[in-house]
Amino acid sequence: MTCRRARVRGRVQGVSFRAHTRERALRLGLCGYARNLPDGTVEVLVCGPQPAVDALLRWLWQGPPAARVDAVTVEDVAQAPCDSGFAVG
Repeated sequence: MTCRRARVRGRVQGVSFRAHTRERALRLGLCGYARNLPDGTVEVLVCGPQPAVDALLRWLWQGPPAARVDAVTVEDVAQAPCDSGFAVG
């Protein structure tokens, strides 16, 4: 299992970015969360098979139609406690 944390910058709050991320992650069989941060970014923690994690990280550069993604920074994280769900916070 691979776990990564991403921070997505741009117009990513108020455009259903978290909900779309959750939908995409669940389709890929991933667990984790997407949450808004006070600085206007969205933080995404994602865990699962590396090919699926990589697919979600690529999708974060696009996001939903109303979003405008300016940057995505990604870091490896130790395997996080993660059940089969994907939370939105």
